[in-house]
Amino acid sequence: MSSNLNGPGAALARSLTMLASLSRGAATCCLGVTLVMACATRQGGSDSANGEMASATMTEQQPNTLSDAERRAGWRLLFDGTSLSNWRQYQGDSVPAAWRVENGLITKNVGTRDIVTREQFGDFELTFDWKVSTGGNAGVFYRATEEYDHVYWSAPEYQLLDDPNARDGQVAKTSAGAAYALYDAPRGAVKPAGEWNSGRILVRGNHVEHWLNGTKMADYEIGSPDWEARVKGSKFVDWPNYARAKRGFIALQGDHGGDLALRNIKIRELK
Repeated sequence: MSSNLNGPGAALARSLTMLASLSRGAATCCLGVTLVMACATRQGGSDSANGEMASATMTEQQPNTLSDAERRAGWRLLFDGTSLSNWRQYQGDSVPAAWRVENGLITKNVGTRDIVTREQFGDFELTFDWKVSTGGNAGVFYRATEEYDHVYWSAPEYQLLDDPNARDGQVAKTSAGAAYALYDAPRGAVKPAGEWNSGRILVRGNHVEHWLNGTKMADYEIGSPDWEARVKGSKFVDWPNYARAKRGFIALQGDHGGDLALRNIKIRELK
């Protein structure tokens, strides 16, 4: 038996066994590589499907700035985070002292005069971030003129509101994101007081849309029979030129108390 274990036959057997073992190892290795590559391929497909979201997350933009893509699309800043040079008091030239720039935000915490842009806009898309304190109430007006004593007598309003804690929040047509006092807004889109909301206003001809945190809040046609009937049934009936201007100022409401903050106010004119 000792002779058979160490003879030429035994050596051949050991060689064959070693080759078989190596073959099994190579097969296992190839299988492992194949599985890893397949897994990577599936993962790559998932990232590709969500590429825009991943890119946005990884390259989060600084507030009050424009990306190259935004510039190419015609976007402009109405507030650069440092100055109120693009704004002035309604029916005035300077900015009331209660409106301040703090930490890259437009802020106020007391009732004061409304402010308007120095430029006028006709057809446009406007985006902005906003937040209010508990019970806070403010608004963004568009196509405003200065023919009346108050901006809201000529301009439609996008409502900024802490719905749960403000009286206007109990009524859908005066709640956050609503076309104020004219059209009911869906519930549940606004974030709690003190948290940032994202607003968007689209105006093209007589067509107007309000958006809040990705939810469409209003969609209407100025001058349509439905709109005319709503205006006649509202307080705006007293001002014949309400919402009739084809161009006007963007305005920020200041006459309510409470904390208000805005940032990322961007506009692009539509051709």
